[in-house]
Amino acid sequence: MKVFVPATSANLGSGFDSLGLALELKNEVFIKPAKFHSVSLKGEGSNRPALKDNNMFINIFNDFYRNLSQKRQFFRFEFFNEIPLSRGLGSSSAVIVSAITCAYAILGLQISKQKILNLALAYESHPDNITPAVMGGFTSACVDDNEVSYIRKTIPKDLASVVVIPNRPISTNLSRKSLPLKYSLEEVAFNISHASLLSAAFMCEDWEKLRFASRDKIHQDYRIRQMPELFEVQKVALKEGALMSTLSGSGSSFFSLVYTNEQNKILGTLKKKFPHFRALGLAFDNVGVRIED
Repeated sequence: MKVFVPATSANLGSGFDSLGLALELKNEVFIKPAKFHSVSLKGEGSNRPALKDNNMFINIFNDFYRNLSQKRQFFRFEFFNEIPLSRGLGSSSAVIVSAITCAYAILGLQISKQKILNLALAYESHPDNITPAVMGGFTSACVDDNEVSYIRKTIPKDLASVVVIPNRPISTNLSRKSLPLKYSLEEVAFNISHASLLSAAFMCEDWEKLRFASRDKIHQDYRIRQMPELFEVQKVALKEGALMSTLSGSGSSFFSLVYTNEQNKILGTLKKKFPHFRALGLAFDNVGVRIED
């Protein structure tokens, strides 16, 4: 069987640790029972042989498979990765979500997407990436008593994205450490109001409000200082007509939401201005994790 899971962009500016959306960029996992354990890795990460031996997917999959079946079984794992590693596009969440999904599916056990989300919390405590990875679309989520509570919105086809992927990562741990230990009441109120407006704008499809609503005072500027050229990426994207332009997750990728009919223009400008970075024009994924037999 095959399992597909999309890349995600989280935070979306003001929606720190709560807002996210799914992108049409996928990791694919093919699994079948085998006489001995084997791993094939193609695409992103294939130049890192250690991932075959210390693979988070296989560790999570084996834990669930053994606990659910009470037996050991060898498998052939084939990974086809499109999601860049350590670039703020939800590669870890994709691994977690697909591993849990695969363990249940290979045993023929039904599992709801809500349960996948709740189980994923054991490995990723913030719901902003795992929720769109499971559900697709745009999601607003929080954690309540070890369960993910969320609202989802399908993203229409007249919207698309442009993602700029730098040639080096921003460490998630260092990125977290760069954030202040305390915030002022004004800063917190600013983000609450803007994240609320951002969620409402998605739900109401009032796209012209996104540029204002995505402004942030909690995390973005602190993180971008680790790679200052990203300030210019944002500036150029907005000048060219992006509806919003935000650091993707903790970085280093930068996400811009655009009208589909303007995607090629904005993508071309960003490629020209930042030739040392990778730039992709992507649609949105409204399905989330899925299984094919």
